[in-house]
Amino acid sequence: MLSQECVHELQTAWVPNMTDAGLDHLITLLEKGSPLLIHGCFTRAVPMGCLATHVAWNHPRTAHLTLDAGITWLNRVACLNPATSHVIREWDRHGASDWGVRSELLALLKEARRERGEAAAPAGKSQSLVIV
Repeated sequence: MLSQECVHELQTAWVPNMTDAGLDHLITLLEKGSPLLIHGCFTRAVPMGCLATHVAWNHPRTAHLTLDAGITWLNRVACLNPATSHVIREWDRHGASDWGVRSELLALLKEARRERGEAAAPAGKSQSLVIV
């Protein structure tokens, strides 16, 4: 189970600073249990990286970076100390193999994506799928 500090940090510092592409990419990696999503270090070998690194590779300010992308994104974009980030510490403690942590993160990220979609819809109108 994710700590309240981890959830708070994810919702207040991570998600607001993620691009839509970064959010979607992280959701895809978590859904698949991708071996490209690692824990215990920021980057093993491109394209293997932690949560922050994959977010960074999909952000305009850090997409050009390789090994230090996650650290730079956390520090300069999300304004967090990479060494004390609750999300990173929780992820490193449990990692991708912990189904509970993965599913909680996935649920929170999917909720953030849903909220972004609703915010993009015009007021009073719902988004609908049109099949032609």
